[in-house]
Amino acid sequence: MHEHATDATGRAAAVLTDADAYTSSLIELVTASPSSYHAAAATAARLAAAGFAQVDETSPWGEDLPRRGYVLRDGAVAAWMLPDAAGPGTAFRVVGSHTDSPALKLKPAAAVTREGHQLINAEVYGGPLLNSFLDRDLGLAGRLVTHDGAVHLVRTGPVARVAQLAPHLDRSVNEDLHLDRQAHLMPLWSLSSQAAGAEDAASRGAADAVEQYLCELAGIAPTELASHDVLTYPTEAPGRLGRHSEMLASSRLDNLSSVQASLVALESLAAGVGVGADGTQSWEAATARDAVVLIANDHEEVGSETRSGAAGPFLESVLRRLARRMGLEGEDWEALLARSVCVSADAGHGVHPCYPDKHDPAVRPVLGGGPLLKVNASQRYASDAVGAAVWERACRAAGVPHQVFVSSNAVPCGSTIGPITSTRLGMTTVDVGQPLLSMHSQRELCAVVDGPWLAQALAAFWAGL
Repeated sequence: MHEHATDATGRAAAVLTDADAYTSSLIELVTASPSSYHAAAATAARLAAAGFAQVDETSPWGEDLPRRGYVLRDGAVAAWMLPDAAGPGTAFRVVGSHTDSPALKLKPAAAVTREGHQLINAEVYGGPLLNSFLDRDLGLAGRLVTHDGAVHLVRTGPVARVAQLAPHLDRSVNEDLHLDRQAHLMPLWSLSSQAAGAEDAASRGAADAVEQYLCELAGIAPTELASHDVLTYPTEAPGRLGRHSEMLASSRLDNLSSVQASLVALESLAAGVGVGADGTQSWEAATARDAVVLIANDHEEVGSETRSGAAGPFLESVLRRLARRMGLEGEDWEALLARSVCVSADAGHGVHPCYPDKHDPAVRPVLGGGPLLKVNASQRYASDAVGAAVWERACRAAGVPHQVFVSSNAVPCGSTIGPITSTRLGMTTVDVGQPLLSMHSQRELCAVVDGPWLAQALAAFWAGL
């Protein structure tokens, strides 16, 4: 048992501190997570391997609630580590991220036959760079739900492609590309024979229907299918590039980069890995007072207003039940929230070297310069001076470099789960993240060193340093 624990500690320490090991682990997570539902399942598998016990949210949480546990809700997951006993100063230390990314989502009855091809009728999910869908091998991934309520995760290999119009047929394409979301973003996924006659062609189209194919993969009869939540994903594997392999190109870095960082930080704490600049302070020594909580919500890219999104009740419900388990209700609950802090971890923007005018003239964060503190005067990010001090202290304790991001006044600012969480729960919240280029592309870019630095800072935050 001691040898097994030592091995687990060694592995956790390597992933936390070594950029190569960390990046390999991130690639594994992205590869296992073509949809938010797969990301939640992959996160749950890692939590279970780290000694966290799954809890059923549909049953009462009693005195036997594990000190280290997790709960799944659709494409979201929450996990916790509770202190042995709550004291007057006990607080929640929350790290939040999200599991979804921009994609094309299948509509009901998704197959459309046209001009000898079968296309997938899909909606745009989130705010992607539309041109990044073009001429890219796409797979399908998500969940099928049968009439009995059972959920079946499904994924394909490369089966679809949004084919771009050749420049011979549109001489203006390189000056003025316009993509109609309905007409031009229907992925081609099958050929249908028109020569056999209309009746045979219709039969062929039915046989090739997207839903039927997905049911075959899931091992269920098409008549059993009630509905589905299925999206496209780019099937090209993540890959390192650069003169020294110092960058990673991948899909879904927004925001699996943050899910990975929070998971690695939690795994390291669970394994008893030392945190802090000198590597000497451990979970048991530094955070026996506070409750550590990881939350990875779904649907951030479409506004978070769902049962598994940050604007929904998932996090508050989990926190209330954990507080009750620690004997903190009523006024104690209100005081607990007032003492608590949330770090909202979501990918941010590094300065683009070809578009420097799109960034603030004085604040110039770069890939490879460390995680970002994200600030906005209109509170599109939740960071304020109090939260910024918490984050700066964690980075300093972890011994990692850090940067600030603020938008140019001439460029609209995006948002995150941070302001939503802060509004719902009233706890101090700070927005941070790993810098990217090509955010919301189907293939984003990051520096490999920034990931472990973000994880180390999150571990130091959780450890109360």
